[in-house]
This record gives sequence, structure tokens and C-alpha cells, in this order.
Amino acid sequence: MIRAVDVFCGIGGLTYGLRLAGLDVVLGLDSDASCRYAYEANNAGAAFLAADVRDVRFADFESRYSKSRINALVGCAPCQPFSSHTRRNGTSEDDCELVDEFARLVGEGTPDLVSMENVPGLAKHQSFSDLLKLLTSLDYHVDHGVLDFHEFGVPQHRRRLVLVASRKGTVALPKPESESGKVSDFIAGLNPIGAGEICPEDPAHATLPLSPINLERMRQSLPGGTWKDWNEALVSPCHNRAHYPAPYGRMRWDAPAPTITTQFCYYSTGRFGHPEQDRTISVREAALLQTFPADYQLFDPDTSLPISKLARHVGNAVPVRIAELIGRSLNGAVANA
Repeated sequence: MIRAVDVFCGIGGLTYGLRLAGLDVVLGLDSDASCRYAYEANNAGAAFLAADVRDVRFADFESRYSKSRINALVGCAPCQPFSSHTRRNGTSEDDCELVDEFARLVGEGTPDLVSMENVPGLAKHQSFSDLLKLLTSLDYHVDHGVLDFHEFGVPQHRRRLVLVASRKGTVALPKPESESGKVSDFIAGLNPIGAGEICPEDPAHATLPLSPINLERMRQSLPGGTWKDWNEALVSPCHNRAHYPAPYGRMRWDAPAPTITTQFCYYSTGRFGHPEQDRTISVREAALLQTFPADYQLFDPDTSLPISKLARHVGNAVPVRIAELIGRSLNGAVANA
């Protein structure tokens, strides 16, 4: 069995999916201690280490690994510095320090298997080139590419750079499956709630309230439409200047969702309106669209977190379905050894 450590683990999407593929993920590391409950509650036996990756050395993991097993280091550095949202807002993309830190850990320990996931823009950055050079110098077999997760059973158009590497045998990225996954397949059965409401049966099925004008905008929004569907009185000057029509939009039942970002709880940041209810999608609905199981515990019921924080947890996660397929690829590398 492969034993793995998950760096930048968040609430455990990558860990959970790798475990479905049969990997033994024993440790998750993240600087955000608020992820601890969800990570440990859903991944029994895996410990959570609240630490900054810059303060950690590969030697700190060695007691978690086993000399009798194949060892893997996996992770997804927070991707905001390289995201399309960052580029639209003029933020610098030069800071790839966390990717460099991941590469440092690989160089220190040369684990048998390595995998990472990040936004497509990273592929053009020097930090990714440096990582590839490092892996080649250490005799890893490497495969990487930009995948549209909708082609792999995830009900959203989410394009990500995925890398898998192996020192044991040849390794390959998962192959696309038949496109599958519509919004209706994943969230149609949930109890109806209103804007700003919490479902009594599931506290994670909750949304932020809407202002009166945004509630009226939501009522006039059509599934898959834009703000151009509204009465003129609801259109502000900034809408006419916008180059992106998706903000203030609704999802469609019969299509994949847009990329679930850390901002899905806000009506103004994308097409995150529910297909028919007058509200944004809930935290639970976003988690389902990220292919987390319906019973995934997203927060400690005794110490609830703000919806904005939960949205960041869910939006930053690796979809569970993709994580499982990555795990199968790593298993395949061992089988090819």
C-alpha cells in the first residue's frame, strides 16, 4: 500500500479521494487551523498538522512513512496568485513561493511518488519549470497536463494543471471519461431554503442574505443568463463596463456548474445563483459540486464558522473525484514498477 502525506491539505478533498483509491494518507499539513475538524472528522486515522510549510522539513514526515511501503508526497499549493481572477484584478503573479516550498520538500526526501494540482497558469511559470527540472534530475517518470475536470465526472467546468511523478515505474495522468455531471444530478434533491437561511437538517446547507436590490436582480435572472435580463433600473454603470457577463448569474439545471471558487457564496462574483431558488448556492451544494459526499462534515457543530470561511475551504479543495483518479494513477505507477 502507498503511504502518503498531503501538503496544503485544507479540509481533505485530496486526502479523501486518495483514500478511496486505496492509499493510506497518514498526515495532512495546512497553515489554516480551522480546517482541522473537517480534515480529521472525515479521514479517520489521518492526523492534521497546523503549520506553515516554510517551517517544515521532509525529515519531519519520516516517522509517518514506512520503509516497507511506497511513500508519496502530494499537495495543492493555494492557487490565488495564479488565478484568472487575480489577473483580471491586476495582482502580481510573481509569488510562487509555496510551489517552490513543495519542490524543496521533494528534493529533501525524494519520495517514491509525487503529485500536485494547481491552476493552468502555473504551467507557464518558472517555479513549475524548476519543479520539472528537479524531478527529471532525480530520475522521476513525469506526466502533467491541463485537465477539464468535467471530462472526468466532476459537474463543473474546472480546468486545472495536474502532475504525477514516480521513481518506481512509469506513470500517466488519468484519461478522460464520458462527460458527465449536470447541476441537477448533484443538488436537485436538497431541501429548499431562502437567501440567508440555514437548513435545520443540515447546517452546512446555508447561504448569505441578499440585499433588497440583489434579491430583485436574482428574481429577474434567468438560468444561464446575464444581468442583461434585468429591468434597466437594476443595471448599474459598472455592469455596462464589465467584460465578464457571468457575475450576478444563475446556474442551469441541465449543464455543468462554473468553476466553484472561494467566492461562490457571493451573488456578484460569478454565476453562483441557484437555478430556480432566489439565492446563491449553499455551502453544502458547492461541496456536492466539488464531489464531496453528502455526509462530509464541513465544520464542528459546536464551533460554527462563517459562511465566507467555509466557502474558502470548499472552493480551495481538490474535487474528491479527481483525487481518486490521481490515486489510481499512482497505484498504476507502482504496478508498472
